[in-house]
Parts: sequence; structure tokens; C-alpha cells
Amino acid sequence: MTDDRDSRGKSVPSGRIARLGVFGRLAGGVAGGVLAEGARRIADGQRPKMSDLLLTPANIGRVADQLSHLRGAAMKLGQMISMDSGDFLPPELSQILARLRNNAHHMPPAQLQQVLARDWGKDWRRRFARFDAGPLAAASIGQVHRARTPDGRDLAIKVQYPGVRDSIDSDVDNVATLLRVSGALPKSIDIAPLLAEAKRQLHEEADYVREGEQLERFGALLADDPAYVVPVLDREFSGSDVLAMSFVEGVAIESLVDAEQSVRDAAMESLMALVLREMFEFGLMQTDPNFANYRYQPATGKLVLLDFGATRPVAPETADGYRRLLEAGFSGDRAAVRDAAVGAGFLGDAAVARHGALVDRMIDVILVELNRSGPFDFGDRAFVGVLRDQGMAMAADRDTWHLPPIDTLFVQRKISGTALLAARLKARVDVNAMVVKALAPASDRPASEAA
Repeated sequence: MTDDRDSRGKSVPSGRIARLGVFGRLAGGVAGGVLAEGARRIADGQRPKMSDLLLTPANIGRVADQLSHLRGAAMKLGQMISMDSGDFLPPELSQILARLRNNAHHMPPAQLQQVLARDWGKDWRRRFARFDAGPLAAASIGQVHRARTPDGRDLAIKVQYPGVRDSIDSDVDNVATLLRVSGALPKSIDIAPLLAEAKRQLHEEADYVREGEQLERFGALLADDPAYVVPVLDREFSGSDVLAMSFVEGVAIESLVDAEQSVRDAAMESLMALVLREMFEFGLMQTDPNFANYRYQPATGKLVLLDFGATRPVAPETADGYRRLLEAGFSGDRAAVRDAAVGAGFLGDAAVARHGALVDRMIDVILVELNRSGPFDFGDRAFVGVLRDQGMAMAADRDTWHLPPIDTLFVQRKISGTALLAARLKARVDVNAMVVKALAPASDRPASEAA
């Protein structure tokens, strides 16, 4: 739901100077917040740390609001932080960062007209029987409109915000600077490779020609699976800044929170089955788990899959790392799990050497949950609090911080986001049986599945 200001739209700053100005105002606002909060705490007799002053709810709110205004890579990175952190951010920060998933501004009509006239010509409206001026959705890189052609095609048309593609590199660098200045990251962590990969992926997400190809690829991969619906690319209206596809009816996946338990369970089972196929069968994964990328059809029980911009190959060594980790988990062998976690890059050697007992306690908690028989209740989050407390204790030792391989980070983002959605829906899914089935050699499966 948007307020009156949002309903009128808000122009996207498209030039380098304009976007730099937004970051400048953001820095000034944060600095003012630091001074005010510092003065308040000193007056109370405290000796606050700079990181405490920077990461107040008020300052995080300033960051969220300005990134929403910028859209593009800046907002996308904020969404990633919000989605990936799941249960591990303080509640007040999670609520603030959630704005970046839900409250993107959209372009005002005049700016939308400029973008579409550039791609389709000034008389583009004559090519449609109907084109809804108000967007169905507004996200970080583009907004979606519904339209109908004279020959009756019902389309969803994604229009990219102006300047997004050209601002990716500078936006990523500016957000990284904010993280560094805030003290949120230790100086010992080399995030340069991660930043380079984030830029690469964001450039791919802004390439609508590439996304159209991935849309068609997933459509072919899932053509014979009745559990999913993938929109059909409409080439006539698609290009580098506009992506057109068939409009598919469906309700927001989050709306299932009030559905019958069996409906929630079936929807999440379908989504988890897809993640396993992406990892171990397709070697190709749509790595953005934003809830808006999934719709649900109540009449058919099918999942509608949207937004394939973040599709990337899953390296064989990444899939093998997950396979070894899962097999070790099912064996109940703590040492094997620890070794597999280090081998896959989830854990660093320094963390194991300095916090071995804590690592083992965390593994024990996971082993108990992993080897429960029957459906796993994602609504029961008791074990998450235990893991969070132990993880925070390890995180306090910043010298042992470790970045997993980049490919693993993107895959884990999809897995964590899927689990977060399952928790939101309080779904119950026999994950154990699904994983065992996915890990079985093709020769051990029924002929219909192995084909």
C-alpha cells in the first residue's frame, strides 16, 4: 500500500551528479544524526562507540528512505542485506530494511513517457488497445505495467528506470563506502571480489535481453512440470530497457499466510523442490528469493515464477560442496559436517581453530533438526534463537570473519530466502525426504524422474 506521495510517483535521479547528490544528502543527514545522538548519550554520562551512533534506527531509516529514492543498484544492495540477514538482524533494523522490499517509488507519468518513447517511438500508445499508466509493481531496477494489444495479448511489461544501468558501479562503490565508514565490516575483510561480483550480477539483472533469454530457458526446463507457470516472452515489445511477457494471474505468495495448512505446505514443497532441481539437476538457479518473484494460483495450486534477471549457473564444485555437507549431516557425523563446511567455504579455518567448541555446539543443533523424521515445522523457530546467540558470539571475534566463495553466497541467498518464506507461512515440509530423493543417483530413481 502506498501513500498519496508515492501514488504520484517520484522521479529517478538518472545522472551521475544527481545520484551523487542524493548520497551527499544522505551522508549529511547521517552525520547530523550521529552528532545529535552522541550529544544525547554523552549528556547521559555514556561513552558511545562510533558504530553505535551510526547504526541507530533513525540513521538506518535515513539510509532506507534514500536508497528507495535512488532505486537501482543502491536499493538492490539494501534489499539483499535485508533478505539475507533473515532472523539474524535486530528486529528494529529488520523492520526498517523491509521497506526496501516493499516500498519502492515508481516513476511519474512524464518520466515513464520519456522512457517508452525512446524505446518504442513517440506514438507508442497506438500499438496498444490498453496500457495501464499505474504500475502493478515497482521494484529496485524497474516497474511493471499491464497492457493489452489490439490482437488480444494480455501483457506484463517491465520498464527499467532511466540511468540504472549506468549508475551500477558508482552505486555499489558508494554503498560499500557507507558500510566501511559505519564500521559494520572489519578492515581485515577484503570485499573487493564481492563488490566486483555484485556489479557483474547487477549489470546482468539490468540486461533485459539476457533476462528474456533466461525466462525462455526456464520455461523450457519446466514446460512439463504441472507445479509451475512461467510467463511467455513477447519479443515484439522487448528490448534492452523494456521486457514484455504474457500476463499471468496469481496472488502474492505471502497472502497464503492465512490459507489452510495443507495449501501452505504444498506451495512451499513446490518451491523447495524447484530449488533442489536448480542446484542438482539444472545447474542453473534464479538466485533472487524476493517474495515478490512468486505468485500463487488458488484455483490450480500452481506457482507463478517471475523475474529471472538474477539467474546464474551453479558451479559443479558448489553443488558438490552442498552435496557433501548434506550427506555428512544425514550421517549424523559432527566431524564430517565440520570438515564439509570448511571444504565448502561456509566456515573459515580460523573460526574452527579459535571457536571449535562453539562450532560443534551449533552443528549439534543443526544435526538434531536435520535428522528429525517427518515434516519439518518452519513455524517453530526456537532453534534459530539458539543458533543466533551462538553465531553472534563467534561474530564478536571479527578477526575470524570469513567470506564464503562468491558462487556459494548467491546460492545460499536463494536457500536462506526460501527458508525465510517457509517460516513466514509456517509451512510444514518433509525436507529430509526431499533432499534424500534429490541426492539419490539417477539410476536409483523411477524412470519417469530420471529422464
